[in-house]
Amino acid sequence: MKVTVIGSHLCPDTLYALGKLSGAGAEVDFRDILSCHAELQNYLQIREGSPLYQEIRGTKRLGIPCFVREDGTMTLNLDDILA
Repeated sequence: MKVTVIGSHLCPDTLYALGKLSGAGAEVDFRDILSCHAELQNYLQIREGSPLYQEIRGTKRLGIPCFVREDGTMTLNLDDILA
């Protein structure tokens, strides 16, 4: 399984997800939004435009980690990826 993880090394949920994915043998492409300005810009475009973030926009939550499957579908639920 190959998955892109958008998150931050400063986020405990992101770190947990990366550990679980590694343990499951997933091939992970990690995008750290707090260490790369371009990755943050890309993430903000996703967050502002995707219906996935409808409930998160306007709150103080960042909405990370975000998981992007090889087919381009996204989820905020790690269990969806591990299933």
